Amino acid sequence: MIISFINQKGGVGKTTLSINTASLLSQSGHKVLLIDADKQGSATTWASLRDDTGFQVVSMARENMAKDALFLASEYDYTIIDAPPHAEGVSRSCVIASDIVVIPIEPSGLSTWASDITIQQVQQAMEYKETLKCGFVVSRKIGNTVIGREVRNMVEDTGIRIFNADIQNRVAYAESITMGQTIFEWEQDKNAIQEIENLTKEIIYYGKKELSESTKASKSRITG
Repeated sequence: MIISFINQKGGVGKTTLSINTASLLSQSGHKVLLIDADKQGSATTWASLRDDTGFQVVSMARENMAKDALFLASEYDYTIIDAPPHAEGVSRSCVIASDIVVIPIEPSGLSTWASDITIQQVQQAMEYKETLKCGFVVSRKIGNTVIGREVRNMVEDTGIRIFNADIQNRVAYAESITMGQTIFEWEQDKNAIQEIENLTKEIIYYGKKELSESTKASKSRITG
């Protein structure tokens, strides 16, 4: 399964979610690849701070990366793609390579407006890749604020799934990444750990459920 975190706006938590999702899947005994498709190389820099990440990290920040990403992903149980902001060509390749596109959005109009480009790319890719799935995750949410609740209403009319798990704006996320650690190693915020666990489980369940239903539908068409 290939999962990409994409939004054309920077600073919405794509790298944080990519690293911690990859870490959790790796801890669960899976063979995991993290593709850093951002020219800024934040995930690659994070990996350079460590002796061992627990999963493979490769840099692949170019517009025609989809074919190579698919080739590499065939050797892994899960591949996570950390997509770049402000790079439509690269993000389009990330969408093409993916099974699930996760769009992190902040509780503000800026990130939801920026996500329009990704939504268009997903819709275009779905024309020839029917199994492609997409979902929003509310990221960097500030407590029980009104805007934190309203962001869900802002994207409801897209018809795209909104994951139940929210990611709060917690200092522990920034601290752990800065220190070259995962949120599970930092252990300063148990709620942050729970958020990543909840989101990862939801994404994986969504992917497996939809892929399973797609396979059953294909078999039905063949035998029917």
